[in-house]
Amino acid sequence: MSAFVLDKLCKGCQRCVRACPEGAISMALSLAVVEASKCTECETCMEACMHGAITLVQDVKEDLKAIQG
Repeated sequence: MSAFVLDKLCKGCQRCVRACPEGAISMALSLAVVEASKCTECETCMEACMHGAITLVQDVKEDLKAIQG
């Protein structure tokens, strides 16, 4: 699992970037982006985000396999 940014909710405020103790979040095109390999699932970014734009997700490939059967 790692943190994931919901693009439609991200306002580009960078609170999550400043909050992440691992430096796993950066900005790209005014949106936060999480580098999954650096994310330790500490949830600090989720707590810092005022817009609810960050969630924890499993590997997307695993989720797609489960959905597609």
